[in-house]
Amino acid sequence: MPLYLSKFSYTPETWARMITNPEDRGKAAQAYIESVGGKLHGFWYAFGTHDGYNLWEAPDNVSMAAVALAITGGGALSSLETTVLLSVDETLEALRMAGEVKYRAPGTR
Repeated sequence: MPLYLSKFSYTPETWARMITNPEDRGKAAQAYIESVGGKLHGFWYAFGTHDGYNLWEAPDNVSMAAVALAITGGGALSSLETTVLLSVDETLEALRMAGEVKYRAPGTR
């Protein structure tokens, strides 16, 4: 199954609610991805540009998009960015396939 790395940030209102009522949101994230047949490999909070990171596994892009849309639609996040991760083997396969693509740069003949 494909792996996905998500970076997220909470809204100030979400942080205020969590200060009043702390909870493990990793358990919620696990339930969301499992509902589409996936698996949560990690959930971390961080200092910096983003408040946290998730490493997910999902059956396909549509399943991961469904989870991301549901989470984003909930209103607790100010941002959510998800990146599809490729294994080394997938990247090697892509490199081999790229050698077969007959690319022509713009403006060249």
